[in-house]
Amino acid sequence: MMKQKTEKTNAARLLDKAGIAYQLVPYTVDENNLSASHIAGQLDEPVGQVFKTLVLSGDRTGYFVCVVPGDSEVDLKAAAKVSGNKKCDLIPMKDLLGVTGYIRGGCSPVGMKKHFPTYFHSTALGFDTIYVSAGVRGLQFRIDPGALIKYLRATTADIVHH
Repeated sequence: MMKQKTEKTNAARLLDKAGIAYQLVPYTVDENNLSASHIAGQLDEPVGQVFKTLVLSGDRTGYFVCVVPGDSEVDLKAAAKVSGNKKCDLIPMKDLLGVTGYIRGGCSPVGMKKHFPTYFHSTALGFDTIYVSAGVRGLQFRIDPGALIKYLRATTADIVHH
C-alpha cells in the first residue's frame, strides 16, 4: 500500500529553508464550508487552536495580515490601532489572490507575494502548537506559534471581538 505523499507547498519550502519545524496536516475540504470550525472538526482539535489568516487594508499603511483563532472575528478598530491606521477593512475576496497569491480557504501567513505587517492574536502563544493554512485548501501547518511569529516578524495583540 502506497502512502500518499503530501505535496509540499511554497510556504512549506520557505519554512524548510528557514529551518522552522512544522508538520503538514491534511484535511478533507468542503467547498461549501471553508470555515475554521470545519477544519478544527476534521483535525479533532479545539477551534481556538486553528487560526485563520485574514488580509486587511488600512487607510494609512495599506495591506496587513491578522491571524486570529478560528472561532473569533477580527476587531477592525483594534486591528486599525495596532497597525497604525485610523480605519481598516477586510480586503474584497476578489482581490485576495492578486494581493497574496492565495485563494480563500488556502491563505497562509507564510509566503505571500510580499511581506506584509502581520499580527497574531495573543492567544496563539498560549498553545504549544497552532494550526495555520499551509497555502492550499486541504492542508494545515501544525507549528510552534513562537517560531512562526518570529519567522514572520509578527506582533501579537488583542485583535478580536470578545
